[in-house]
Amino acid sequence: MASSERAANAGRSRSLTFRVLFLATLWAAVALVVIAVVISALYRQSAEKSFRDLLRAQLYNVINSVSAEEGQRLAGAPQLGDLRFFQPQSGWYWIVEPIGGTLESEPLTSASLGSAVIPIPDTDAIPFDTRYERFYTTRDSFDNAVEVVETEVVLDDEGRTARFRVVGNRDVLEADIDDFSGSLYLALAGFGIGSLLLNVVAILIGLKPLDHARQALERIRAGDSERLDGDFPREIQPLASEINALIDSNRRIVERARMQVGNLAHSLKTPIAVLLNESRTIAAPQGELVRTQAEAMQSQVQSYLNRARIAAQRESVLARTEAQGTLERLVRVMRRLNADRAFPLSVDPPGLVLAMEQQDVEETVGNLLENAARYARRTVAVRAFPAPAGMAGSDPARRAWAVVEVEDDGPGLEPDEIREALKRGKRLDESKPGTGLGLSIVSEIASEYQGTFELSRGSAGGLRARLVLPAVTKEVA
Repeated sequence: MASSERAANAGRSRSLTFRVLFLATLWAAVALVVIAVVISALYRQSAEKSFRDLLRAQLYNVINSVSAEEGQRLAGAPQLGDLRFFQPQSGWYWIVEPIGGTLESEPLTSASLGSAVIPIPDTDAIPFDTRYERFYTTRDSFDNAVEVVETEVVLDDEGRTARFRVVGNRDVLEADIDDFSGSLYLALAGFGIGSLLLNVVAILIGLKPLDHARQALERIRAGDSERLDGDFPREIQPLASEINALIDSNRRIVERARMQVGNLAHSLKTPIAVLLNESRTIAAPQGELVRTQAEAMQSQVQSYLNRARIAAQRESVLARTEAQGTLERLVRVMRRLNADRAFPLSVDPPGLVLAMEQQDVEETVGNLLENAARYARRTVAVRAFPAPAGMAGSDPARRAWAVVEVEDDGPGLEPDEIREALKRGKRLDESKPGTGLGLSIVSEIASEYQGTFELSRGSAGGLRARLVLPAVTKEVA
């Protein structure tokens, strides 16, 4: 489970779409959080300033409404226009107190104060500012968090002085800030989600040309196209041009390799043919020895030439061979050569296409048919079908594989004999004709196409030869 999770995480980290979306989402999240914090802090600063300006304005109203009478009493009835100064326990109060012993008067207070007490800090702890005002936060008798603005004013020429305080409920301010912050966070969250969705759409649309390039490369690999064609954006066009240049270069290399292989084949065929002809004029046993060795050399040279040709073709545009027609021709020949045996053929679906050269299909399946016909009693069955899920060649990235099975009803082979039979030049039955190269050639050709070849005991007790070969997908075919 842990390994599968690591593999999934590694796959996501290698995804360009995932990287772009992750970075865009991370940046959007960080930016929105910073914006939310900054806006909330600015709003708090503005709200607190407005709150203090309101308290200061109310303080001046109270100062202008209160005076000292000749009887050394405070007089006045401030009308602040705010009903909260009349509501008990509201946290909004105004207080005027005589100081310095110059007034023999009870303090004037708002109707909302009642019997509440507002703690007053010492001026040494919170001094007056240059405007002879001081602000401080405390709690009233009703546990309301309140903000107090305080000043001292000389009321007349006789030096009679009073302390003026206006108190505002800070809980109201905090509630207003919280409401604003909540609305702000909700709006930014909606904006962030909308931006994320828009980023997803924009990124997917922006990366669509890369998907088109991938599909074009798949068509090249499947043999449906020879170049990376398409109307690509300016950023991707240089990549497409370089890939096309690489394909052209690869095609030239393949053509040179094919030419060299052909030249080598022609240069070796004539000397080998001369040796074979001369061996017939040499008396036995020397002539037989020369003939046998020349035939073995001819078979091995042809095998390696085939491997070189397949290696050159495998990296280029894949050839395609229809399984139905090719297998029918092979079976038709075997029926004529072995009239006493049946060769039932099954190709499902009939339109199955192998991604191989026709002569390579004929050589692999032909060798298997010849080998099976030598040992079969009555029947050699041939089947071709798409490889089931989980069965593939040595290239798991390839999308399509096909299975070709040749099964006889002969004596079959034991596991140890199967391992010996796959060795080059090994013949288990010396009484049968052949060089012992057939099965090894089949294995080599299948391996060059990144397929697999195996032998096992069949359902009828004979030998079953199974080839897993590259196929062409249905949509490409």
